[in-house]
Amino acid sequence: MRARGFTLIELIVATAIFALVSVMAYGGLRAVLASGAAADAEAERLSALQRAFTLIASDFAQAVPRPVRDALRDQVPAMLTKVDSVRFTRAGMPNPLSLRRSTLIRVGYGAGKGGTLVRYRWPVLDRAIQQEPARSVLLTGVRELRFRFFYQGKWLEFWPPVEADPPALPRAVTVELELADYGEVRRLIALPGSP
Repeated sequence: MRARGFTLIELIVATAIFALVSVMAYGGLRAVLASGAAADAEAERLSALQRAFTLIASDFAQAVPRPVRDALRDQVPAMLTKVDSVRFTRAGMPNPLSLRRSTLIRVGYGAGKGGTLVRYRWPVLDRAIQQEPARSVLLTGVRELRFRFFYQGKWLEFWPPVEADPPALPRAVTVELELADYGEVRRLIALPGSP
């Protein structure tokens, strides 16, 4: 009895089938890995957006009507807006050692370089001449940043309003972000003392 093996044609066909199945399996694996990486990136982006809005809402929810003095010793309102930024005084700075110091801090939000949302934090309320705020980038991909302020039944683009003796704080604030990936995202925040 003669031993029989595979012919060369059978080996070539088997190798070709194995190569074809391997290429298809690798393509499927690569697609699964790419979609997993895209899902992870999307989840991280959404998490960053949620963290940014949580911090903004927390800061505004603790806003207090305490004006400050700038580097030239001029009085600045408790809340003040510029074209694409806002600055205000807030309460709630932790004091775990119960030191004799204020629990108020000055914070701000603005559009930074390269399409970023930046949070500013000043170490003291009434500033010295060369005092710069600490900057934290909260989001990237920001095309536009807007704030609107609710006062006397209407929405204003700037705060404080131009009128005689306005209150230190509005009733509510809307934060609007135009993002490269999500489009327009808006958050309404009621301020302390508003009904």
